[in-house]
Amino acid sequence: MEAVGTVQDSANGSTLRFRAKRDAILAAAAQAINEQSAKGMTFADVAQRVGLNTTSVTYYFKRKEDLAAACFEYTLEQLQLMLEDAMKQPTPQQRVARYLAINMDRLARIQRGEATSFAVLSDLRAMEEPVRGRLMTGWRDVFRRTRALWGPGETRAETDLNGARAHVLLENTFWLPIWLVRYDPDQFDRVQQRLMAVFSQGIAPSGAAWAPARIDLDHDEAEPGREAFLLAATRLINELGYRGASVQKIASQLNVTKGSFYHHLDAKDDLVIACYKRSLDTIANAQRLAGLESGSYWQQLSSVISTLLDIQFSERGPLMRTTALSGLPRSVRSAMVDRSNRIARRYAGMMTDGIAEGSIRPIDPLIAAQALMALQNAAFDMRKWAGTMPRERAIAFYASTVCFGLFDNRVLAL
Repeated sequence: MEAVGTVQDSANGSTLRFRAKRDAILAAAAQAINEQSAKGMTFADVAQRVGLNTTSVTYYFKRKEDLAAACFEYTLEQLQLMLEDAMKQPTPQQRVARYLAINMDRLARIQRGEATSFAVLSDLRAMEEPVRGRLMTGWRDVFRRTRALWGPGETRAETDLNGARAHVLLENTFWLPIWLVRYDPDQFDRVQQRLMAVFSQGIAPSGAAWAPARIDLDHDEAEPGREAFLLAATRLINELGYRGASVQKIASQLNVTKGSFYHHLDAKDDLVIACYKRSLDTIANAQRLAGLESGSYWQQLSSVISTLLDIQFSERGPLMRTTALSGLPRSVRSAMVDRSNRIARRYAGMMTDGIAEGSIRPIDPLIAAQALMALQNAAFDMRKWAGTMPRERAIAFYASTVCFGLFDNRVLAL
């Protein structure tokens, strides 16, 4: 019997060692994906991060695509578990608060070195079939479960509104690691409370109406061909990621040759930079023009939000997603993030002035500004949802998630 027990103990030990090493490889691969995208990740890089040779990694995962898929599947599984936990709460508000708390606790543990980051899901669409189909099915299930935090919609309009709420909640929790690094860990509880205050009541004062004025951003283009090129490239990069959107695919979508690409730009990195600059210029221009208009700061802010969502949902959009920065040189990425931060601070300034004026609810403007950045950044992914209803309704529903909070139904009357 002792011999049998020894064999079993040895087998259990081997299994535990196998799982531990596999988990370490997955954690390293998630870091590489978050820094370089799924297509930019290499076995050599992952192996170096865990102190193994490349052959050792291929023992666990035969292909790089298998490793990336395993990272994404782990993220999806963890999201399902977090949502399952949140659903135990009795009300939508308590469920959302619980889901946010779980996310904040996970990020605190990562800060302390007790947990590792999830692989961001922005590259799912860049995966090849049949893996892509399996992963997208998992993502849709996560989305439906998130929408279920608000319970079943009694009407189609309620279901549509809950869909917008689910998307904004998910995107805000995905966006958290980007800006939470500016806070010390002992401030995380405060951040959680302030962000939940935005989720609960929004940024608009009680009784405020949704009546934005669309800002005219049209202007004469010095080089119309370049603008069309940047627009097509932005769409493709948003869908497939930086690595997935090849020069050939971009040129094919525009029905031009690769030579035409190099007429406009010298390299693919230049393309991403130009697309991102175009998007940031658009946002900053909307903010600037809104500030020239009369009316309250709430009116100005709602007009900016409405105008940018209209761009995201329309054919003249979209704006570049920040996930496209993965894979760019660190110095370039830092410069783009700095510009994005200046835009967020401008939102915060508008809200600070609005709080003093009384047209914005007393909230933490820096945290509310990040909620707005997540909203406008992610709206591109909801263009099909927006296409199922009149444009103005789609804009009002999506904007209401931050403007009025995740539990206010006033826009259903529009």
